[in-house]
Amino acid sequence: MAAAATPAGSAAAHPALAGLAVLERGWLSSNNVLVHAQRGDDGACLIDTGHVVEADRTVALVRAALGAQPLARVLNTHLHSDHCGGNAALQQAFGAAVLIPPGQADAVRAWDLSRLGHDDFGQRERFTIAATIGPGERFRAGGRHWEALPAPGHDPHSLMFFDAAAGVLLSADALWANGFGVVFPELVGEPGFGDVAAVLDAIEALPVRVVVPGHGAPFTDVGAALQRARSRLAAYRADPARHARHALKVLLKYHLMELRAQPLADLLQWAADASLVQRIWQRFGRGDSESPAAWSEAFVAELCAGGALALRDGVVHDL
Repeated sequence: MAAAATPAGSAAAHPALAGLAVLERGWLSSNNVLVHAQRGDDGACLIDTGHVVEADRTVALVRAALGAQPLARVLNTHLHSDHCGGNAALQQAFGAAVLIPPGQADAVRAWDLSRLGHDDFGQRERFTIAATIGPGERFRAGGRHWEALPAPGHDPHSLMFFDAAAGVLLSADALWANGFGVVFPELVGEPGFGDVAAVLDAIEALPVRVVVPGHGAPFTDVGAALQRARSRLAAYRADPARHARHALKVLLKYHLMELRAQPLADLLQWAADASLVQRIWQRFGRGDSESPAAWSEAFVAELCAGGALALRDGVVHDL
């Protein structure tokens, strides 16, 4: 899917984003943020690289945005497959050094797909890392001074990047205009909602002028976004099963976004075999259905009824 055009008057044209190219992607792929090189930089810096099935498109978008500049570095906010799937292709195309949060560096070096969570959800192109970047570390890019801030909750290792002088926050999946990413630790019995709340509080305390989220258009009404996120978080804390049901629908939709279409029987077999789906069903679905596949089938029906998917002649299509 192509990067979205910038609507006239949108926050993507905010003066604080001068020198940044925000490549807004479809929801299969995270947004890519290219920080153009300024005097004294060794090249441009790219934040996140989208999904592996769109890697060729990512390379083309980045090449067009770069112009004659070299791409020196790729920084990943976290290693979900929609944020790091273009790493290998960008390394091959531009020779860029890849930096990641430190918590999964050993898993990347060993290419342990189980520890990385990529067995079930799509990252298949091995990449190498030049270094790590952790919470509190600072770096220069685009004539700006950025700080890596911890953003656990959605992913325990996730980072945000903040330019305090311009008030630009690259929030990844910690804050969107209408919520935040699935809180994966909570799905497997580990705490995560408290981390989400703490990160939202931390964002509120920052002098943010514009947020570039991991998905969706940049926005400036940070207070309203925080209010919506806290409302959603309160609902999930009050009813964790609601969050689990939402998460399973997200996972099914994400899988179909990658494949575009799949026979229903094969989709349900994928759900039955996916270790994360099995763990979610064990905690939240056993009382509702006899198996992960049966539980997933009910949610496929809901997604079709809501217009997110379509079932035609036994084949489920992404819409």
